[in-house]
Amino acid sequence: MIPNPRTIMISRSLGILFMILAVSSSADVIVGGNGSRCSEDPACINRLHPDIPMVARVAAGERIVFIGRDAGDLHLDPDEYSSAPESPREGLGIVHPLTGPVYIEGAVPGDVLAVTIVALKPGKEGWTYASPGGFGGDQVGTGQRFIVWRLNEKYAESDALPGVRIPNGSFPGVVTTMPGPFELETMLSREQQLADSGGAVLMPDSHLAEPASLCGPEGSKPQECLRTIPPREHGGNMDIRYITTGATVYLPCFIDGCGLALGDLHYAQGDGEVSGTAIEMDGEITVTTRIVKNGPDLSRGPHYEGPASMLAIPSTRFYATTGFPLKAESDVPRDIAYLASSKVAGLTNLSKDVNLAAVNALVSMVDYIVDEYGYDRTQAYLIASVAVDLRIGQLVDVPNVGVTAILPVDIFVQ
Repeated sequence: MIPNPRTIMISRSLGILFMILAVSSSADVIVGGNGSRCSEDPACINRLHPDIPMVARVAAGERIVFIGRDAGDLHLDPDEYSSAPESPREGLGIVHPLTGPVYIEGAVPGDVLAVTIVALKPGKEGWTYASPGGFGGDQVGTGQRFIVWRLNEKYAESDALPGVRIPNGSFPGVVTTMPGPFELETMLSREQQLADSGGAVLMPDSHLAEPASLCGPEGSKPQECLRTIPPREHGGNMDIRYITTGATVYLPCFIDGCGLALGDLHYAQGDGEVSGTAIEMDGEITVTTRIVKNGPDLSRGPHYEGPASMLAIPSTRFYATTGFPLKAESDVPRDIAYLASSKVAGLTNLSKDVNLAAVNALVSMVDYIVDEYGYDRTQAYLIASVAVDLRIGQLVDVPNVGVTAILPVDIFVQ
């Protein structure tokens, strides 16, 4: 048989394409993954500061593979460790172990860094933790529980939640640049002011801080290193599940090279991450970057974009509850107790309180999961944290703004 010249040309073209892809893959810049613990890895940090040394220099457009650790830097076998009444993690000092920072060549303060997520490979196990300290945990009536998940490319399962299968919705909880000196001073000042007023905030803490030479107990600037718990103008722990493969997030550049760091990888999470954790996991995340001159105003927070399909819930059907800012007389919601208002206790309806509306929607959803599927309240709370979306219905129908809690019912397989 005489080969078709067109077939030969196509075969040669495909061969060249495969060679290019192989070269491209081998040229990826790999960051992190050394040592079994964050403290053993020069590319692992869990604090934010403009003086943290860069661990790699990368040209804009190059593929960067970040080897990510889970939020507690834990290494658990789900066949040996399925659940426990408390987390094996010692406090919050290690949170979050991030990979980076990476110097993006050509980026200067004032630029915008566009970070596109190309791929995310999940690890083999994950974990979730619930306690009364989570969002609405005191109203839900949850206990403390730590559970471990088995992960694959398609779904997650846990022996502690029989009959539940969570689809893969992997994304990085943290995508950040480093703050500049001015931003650092501003953030430290306002968070100290909030702490002095009794608000919920985590101030600098040198315990288990990395890099230890800068942020640790014997470091040069331990009281200047920002915690990674809250997101800020630089990005950080935004925990937005839509910043996933195929999405681009726009971050401000405050220092030369921006200082890009990623971590807190999640296998799946509901909008709200109500227990304080998603399905936390290790993994490998591949990104590319682009420097944007005269970019969008990010002074109120980062922007992001992607296909509209990312906004869908991973289910063919759903069940939803609603919530409004209603409460019992004499109750003072704990999240606003620090304001010490003399009016709150005597009211049974708080005007335009989205937080209270969300708590009420969540409590109703936990009630539904318990009644409909037979799980206990802590199990239902864990399910809500990894799968239920809290979404705003409306913000204008005073006094009762509305929040809805959406449960993807296909997660129940028995």
